[in-house]
Amino acid sequence: MGNVTVIGAQWGDEGKGKIVDWLASRADMVVRFQGGHNAGHTLVVGNETYKLSLLPSGIVRGTPSVIGNGVVLDPWALKAEIEKIAAQGLSITPDVLMIAETCPLILPIHRDLDALREDASGAGKIGTTRRGIGPAYEDKVGRRAIRVCDLAHLGQLDPLLDRLCAHHDHLRAGFGWPPVDRDRLKRDLEGIADFVLAFARPVWRDLDEARRRGRRILFEGAQGVLLDVDHGTYPFVTSSNTVAGTTGSGSGMGPSAAGFVLGIVKAYTTRVGSGPFPTELSDEVGQRLGERGHEFGTVTGRQRRCGWFDAVLVRQSAAVSGITGIALTKIDVLDGMETVKICTGYRIGDKTYDYLPPHAADQARAEPIYEEMPGWSGTTAGARSWADLPAQAIKYVRRIEELIRCPVALVSTSPQRDDTILVSDPFAS
Repeated sequence: MGNVTVIGAQWGDEGKGKIVDWLASRADMVVRFQGGHNAGHTLVVGNETYKLSLLPSGIVRGTPSVIGNGVVLDPWALKAEIEKIAAQGLSITPDVLMIAETCPLILPIHRDLDALREDASGAGKIGTTRRGIGPAYEDKVGRRAIRVCDLAHLGQLDPLLDRLCAHHDHLRAGFGWPPVDRDRLKRDLEGIADFVLAFARPVWRDLDEARRRGRRILFEGAQGVLLDVDHGTYPFVTSSNTVAGTTGSGSGMGPSAAGFVLGIVKAYTTRVGSGPFPTELSDEVGQRLGERGHEFGTVTGRQRRCGWFDAVLVRQSAAVSGITGIALTKIDVLDGMETVKICTGYRIGDKTYDYLPPHAADQARAEPIYEEMPGWSGTTAGARSWADLPAQAIKYVRRIEELIRCPVALVSTSPQRDDTILVSDPFAS
């Protein structure tokens, strides 16, 4: 039995939360390895709906869960999320949740800077969640971040704050904002320190011990490959690497950690915020997809843009992230459609492409080349075996496999935990 890494193979919002929750029943540990609380994972368990942003999805099952060093951690958001989950009857203790001591912290000054930049960008907005993720990663690579381990040494915090505030004061002045209230920031950190430190551990050691004992580790990615800072639709991307290769650096386990890479793929395409979207539909079909799919961001509440399935982009995601198999979600949203379309290439000017070029201008001009297929009148909702699916829905799934050059391992047919068709078990691969 090996490890499994779950990543989004589109622009995020593919349904990773449910799949991770479903797989967590067979995992010994679940690990978040990048991103922050800009992620949004919705889990439906019976009559209860859990909306997570920072906590690993395995926490709902009580599976030991790790927030790795590759994550940027907002300690106040963590506290609020734990309290919210506790109100739903789930107790989060240090026996269940472990946080890497080397996680960089997202501070109020990061949220300030994130919002100031977005507001000043006008039509050039990136579409961030304004939660301080990008500025926190900037301070990490700029070697001025305050990390979880620093909360255990509050007496040595002043030099760190001096360096950090000197940098941010210059940036804030450029926007006409006053300097950082250094004393308040220090008091805020002192007030949250004990709460965070209760969960802090050298998680690399725990994960190494789990590996040596042959434990099954499930890595949970946030966002999607098309938002990767290197491989996504730059500059309309997130601030971290979302590809499966990040599991090792973001957890401390090394390059062989990823195991079976499961790419989560919606049966159509959605995107939140700005950026290119070749198959976007601004007509009644796009509206229908959004309404039937309840396409609103878990974190922001923003309505998602909707379009036909883009096989070109998913094939590209599978290649750059080493995806072993895919989990196809939300196929039930396409039930009852007379015709379904799949993008098989792009036309940019007088040239055709079988990939999305890297320059934003070319991406914005890309026109989809479609292949049409008959839809199906039956329902896929709640199906738990191939025999429950209409024949044309199976043909649609098989055609997707051919076009993206990657097999389907799972098919999700509703938000409910058990409405899943298992084609091949990632943990047994």
